[in-house]
Amino acid sequence: QVHVVESGGGLVQAGGSLRLSCAASGRTLSIYRMGWFRQAPGTEREFVAAITRGGGVTYYADSVKGRFTISRDNAKNTVYLQMNRLKPEDTAVYYCAASGAASGGAVSLYEYDNWGQGTQVTVSS
Repeated sequence: QVHVVESGGGLVQAGGSLRLSCAASGRTLSIYRMGWFRQAPGTEREFVAAITRGGGVTYYADSVKGRFTISRDNAKNTVYLQMNRLKPEDTAVYYCAASGAASGGAVSLYEYDNWGQGTQVTVSS
């Protein structure tokens, strides 16, 4: 079993930056990919970014390309999401998730087995 915990959310003005962290514990060697998803009130959870644990291959939603950067530190079993030029529409609860499957896509939430509790990001205009 893998356990993930997010941190780093908060309130920021539009145009500002935040860095989210996701620390994994447990059977971390079983992780193939880790991803970030977000969910605003009344909407479905949507893909934000993902990174493979081994090769560091990254994936991004079109809405965040060029503004968000996902990175990893395997020694710390931690994944980061650097969010720059934040917009009010980025406001959501951000969730970290881990996937042990090498097959399947990076963007589907159904490919991820272990989820954190989420961290709130609020961007004021």
